[in-house]
Amino acid sequence: MTVSDNLWLQKIAENPSHSRWYIDRFREMADRGADLAGEARMIDAMVPRGSRILDAGCGTGRVGGNLAAAGHDVTGVDLDPELIAEAAAQHPGPRWRVGDLSELDLPERFDAIVCAGNVMTFAGPSTRAEILRRFAAHLAEGGRAVVGFGAGRGYAFDDFLADAATAGLTADLLLSTWDLRPFTPAADFLVAILRPSDGPAAPPAPGAEHGRPC
Repeated sequence: MTVSDNLWLQKIAENPSHSRWYIDRFREMADRGADLAGEARMIDAMVPRGSRILDAGCGTGRVGGNLAAAGHDVTGVDLDPELIAEAAAQHPGPRWRVGDLSELDLPERFDAIVCAGNVMTFAGPSTRAEILRRFAAHLAEGGRAVVGFGAGRGYAFDDFLADAATAGLTADLLLSTWDLRPFTPAADFLVAILRPSDGPAAPPAPGAEHGRPC
């Protein structure tokens, strides 16, 4: 793990209370009744009940915690021990692990991997393709990885899709939101549903024709 490369670790190095701020921010949002489960609802709709799911870059566990509450077998991984401690305290049940996604090496294979919350834009640029390769290696047969992040964060959508292809992943569907709005060239957010390049293609879905921007 290289502090100079990973943008989250840079923030902690610059401000040791950054993780605490992040935890408090999401506690306040939950107290206000904010909807923090949108990503989990989408993943839940994609898989059978009791599926094995990896929450990659799980943070405080809001996505994985909601998926576990819906009846799934969840593992969460994040490189920030303070966030993992918060996840374990707020969402007992899933397996919460401290780890670098670019070094992901778990015995399980997953029906779905979800990577939400702009995690890929915080990952060190030198590690992004490797993280995606590790995702591909951890998918069970028929499994899919779902990655979401915003524009203007130093990781162009085309670059991400090129890295995914290099990592052995093919886009089944591109969306612009977690509530299934189709992706367009003007979208400021990307939710990419990816499968191993040698895996079975998903059936056509509404919005798929918008595809990758030219």
